[in-house]
Amino acid sequence: MTKAIVIGAGPGGLAAAMQLSAAGYEVEVFEKQSIVGGRTSRLTIGEYAFDLGPTFFMMPQVLEEVFTRVDRNLHDYVEMKEIDPLYTLKFGDKIFTPSRDHQKTREQIKHDFPGNEEGYDRFLRIEGEKYDRVIKLLKQPFSSIGDFFTKDMWHALPKLNAMDTVYGRLSKYFDDERLKWAFSFQAKYLGMSPWDCPGTFTILSFLEHRYGLFHPIGGVNQICEAMAEVIKEYGGKIHLNTEVKQILVKDKKAYGVELADGTVHYADDVVINADFGYAMTKLVDQKHLTKYKENKLNEKKVSCSTFMVYLGLKDKLDLPHHMVLFSEDYKNNVREITEELVLSEDPSMYVHNPSVIDPTLAPEGKSALYLLMPVPNLEADIDWNEMSEDVKNWMIDRVAKEVGRSDLKELIEEQYIVTPQDWQDKYNVYKGATFNLAHSLDQMMYFRPHNKFEEIEHCFLVGGGTHPGSGLPTIFQSAMISTDLLKEQYKSKTSQAKSYKKGYAQ
Repeated sequence: MTKAIVIGAGPGGLAAAMQLSAAGYEVEVFEKQSIVGGRTSRLTIGEYAFDLGPTFFMMPQVLEEVFTRVDRNLHDYVEMKEIDPLYTLKFGDKIFTPSRDHQKTREQIKHDFPGNEEGYDRFLRIEGEKYDRVIKLLKQPFSSIGDFFTKDMWHALPKLNAMDTVYGRLSKYFDDERLKWAFSFQAKYLGMSPWDCPGTFTILSFLEHRYGLFHPIGGVNQICEAMAEVIKEYGGKIHLNTEVKQILVKDKKAYGVELADGTVHYADDVVINADFGYAMTKLVDQKHLTKYKENKLNEKKVSCSTFMVYLGLKDKLDLPHHMVLFSEDYKNNVREITEELVLSEDPSMYVHNPSVIDPTLAPEGKSALYLLMPVPNLEADIDWNEMSEDVKNWMIDRVAKEVGRSDLKELIEEQYIVTPQDWQDKYNVYKGATFNLAHSLDQMMYFRPHNKFEEIEHCFLVGGGTHPGSGLPTIFQSAMISTDLLKEQYKSKTSQAKSYKKGYAQ
């Protein structure tokens, strides 16, 4: 039986392990943390539960495909509840609550942003045409430069808007700055500025308006728990609290891993779901690398980071499921995060209040509140030990002002903070860049680390650091692409030889 080792039980690693175990491979997953999910894991503090990272899910059809490919039904494992409205966006005194109901959203735009409703119609039509062409590129690997010259690429090229920016594209639909922000802030899902992010990614906001957003009961982490269950059903093994020290490589071929305790496990293939920057600097001996040696990797552009506050409150708050509180000068706020690498005096922040629709996350009558502020990554000269308390207090005070609760701090029963430094030190996120490598043109498709890793044979990548990129739907897509490539290598006669792992063990 062909054996595959998966490093990391994040969503990409679990999706890959599902595909391989269902296909008859012997699969072992090694995870450093005590729980599956990686950045999409469950955070439990006392009686309260939170999503550590992503708090909603888009494009459910991608996840449904992941399960369908292994003869399982996602909805037998996870209860998905659609969020309506999509979110609450607050620009000072103006509130915008778009919905997947296009007519309802159009009427709201007509009322609150008169003259822009026809732009919304064009947004839906033009971005829909783009998505229908681009989606095929997200499903194919870019292993060689020749992959740029496929029929699907030529069909998509006129619609890619790759030389424009997200903000530039939105300016063609709307003349109100607040509406442009409402349809471009999704660039933050990639950790980028809408003023720099390639115009291709206007499809992110379009996807929300076409397919909606969903909250899995129990949190997005339940998707990872469901995948772990399926892996075990197919005989795969998941080892928690088990850190991988290094990937074993000989003659440019991966043949297993060495664990932190010195134990060696051999395999025919290794799938890396660890953060890409972390993997290249910590898990692979630099002598095996050329393109991604540490000094060259350091030149790559990475995303911004996030400052997280998780609060267990002994009361309910008058807040929607999730909302974005925009800075008064959003463009300047984004520039400070991504270019000047400083903390903003007037930042934007995201507030997630899932207890309003999900009673499983906090005791009755209480709330599990999640606060997120986009901040610079660790390339910035910010001492997070010194700044974390001030940033946390500012965020809590901002929410207190929003709900008119001067006693908010007195309601806190539990709290937990994750700073950019914590993302790196506790969760192995390179430079604390929560959204992985940036999605600039020179770091997309063929120019992103390949699904079949180009530096080492029998080594495959899944997750946000490879094609198609960061974000849960694309991470799941990366797992399907990479596992298909892994399986295809055994279809050629030259790959039918018996495992070489025994020879390397000597």
